[in-house]
Amino acid sequence: MKRILAILITTLISNGVWAATHNIEVEITNPLNAHRCDVPIVLTTQQINAPFAIQSATVYVGDAEIASQVDDLNGDRIIDEVAFLIDIAPKGKVTALITVSDTSSQPHRYASRVHAQMLVATKSKKRPHAPISSISTPTGDLYNYLHHHGPAFENELVAYRIYFDRKQTVDIYGKFNKGLELDACGWYPNDEQLAQGFGDDVLRVSGSCGLGTLKGWDTKKQKAIHITPVENRSASIVAQGAVRTIVEMAVCGWKYGTSVLDMSCRYTLYGGHRDVQVDINFSQPLGNEIFCTGVQDIRGSQSMSDHKGLIACWGTDWPVNDTIKYAKETVGLATCIPSELVVDEKRDKVNYLYQVSAPGMNSFRYFISFTSMKETFGYKSAEEWFAHIKAWRKELESPCEVRIKY
Repeated sequence: MKRILAILITTLISNGVWAATHNIEVEITNPLNAHRCDVPIVLTTQQINAPFAIQSATVYVGDAEIASQVDDLNGDRIIDEVAFLIDIAPKGKVTALITVSDTSSQPHRYASRVHAQMLVATKSKKRPHAPISSISTPTGDLYNYLHHHGPAFENELVAYRIYFDRKQTVDIYGKFNKGLELDACGWYPNDEQLAQGFGDDVLRVSGSCGLGTLKGWDTKKQKAIHITPVENRSASIVAQGAVRTIVEMAVCGWKYGTSVLDMSCRYTLYGGHRDVQVDINFSQPLGNEIFCTGVQDIRGSQSMSDHKGLIACWGTDWPVNDTIKYAKETVGLATCIPSELVVDEKRDKVNYLYQVSAPGMNSFRYFISFTSMKETFGYKSAEEWFAHIKAWRKELESPCEVRIKY
């Protein structure tokens, strides 16, 4: 570590190009008396405070280099964040050394634990061959234009997709075994892949909020409503690297009640996590608009709520309309919302919901998670699932403490 800390501000890298470097030491402390794996550590460029524009980063814990990535989050070709994952013991402390450089490192230095894709649909029965990273339309609907109806993303545990239409619903794909599958199957595994142990779609979301989709609220009909009409809707893969992927759905000109809103819903999935961080951003501070989110009421499901922003269910239903070829699937869903955003708890015909509001704020964050009974590594009963999400909320509310030493 001392040898690494002695790196000069300017050093000669292996390809013979002089690069400016900058080092910081980060001390990470676990406040919980529980072991934590794959804890996301995210540092902004402002926190790192390098005297140059960052192009790459290297992270060491002890003498071992660990996987990391740098991300440009707003498309201006300037790095905004450095992200990595660490394991930490109960009440433990980990020290990481981050060296940033003004020179790009070689791509694909680390094996990726995540994958994201958007594919233009074709009439061919073969895998669609037109990957894209962003797309938009003033109609607000590219549901049938895009393969698997919108962007999809995964890590070794779970996979998600988001519908590109007025619903913007979050749908889920359950896995038997740990591993990345979407690049091979494109959400729809064939019979051979199914026989090999691939997962599959495990939820029929229909007109519900699926898993934690933000919706509007109809006060007269007392139900969740979709994000429509809009002047434009877009989808993009914001980031994809070794440790996390970020996917975004955005709308301009959403006519919601007496408001006209520009809003983005950004979904961040880290390696080793079944949960997704959901960041809702608006171009202007909110007024008194009321939104809602929660989980779908699966037919005959059991539900659990702490009445403070945590809502979950466990249920079994057919995942698709074809009840001959496909079997019923059992899943657990959960959404965790900060209690300060909660207005009221609601239930309509197809959802368990919380109303949320953030007057004067430009953004807010909540989290979603799921398990599928088909997982060999997951939860096998409602009791197990509900116990897990209670512990999950405790972790979310007890983040690791990060202290930077310059």
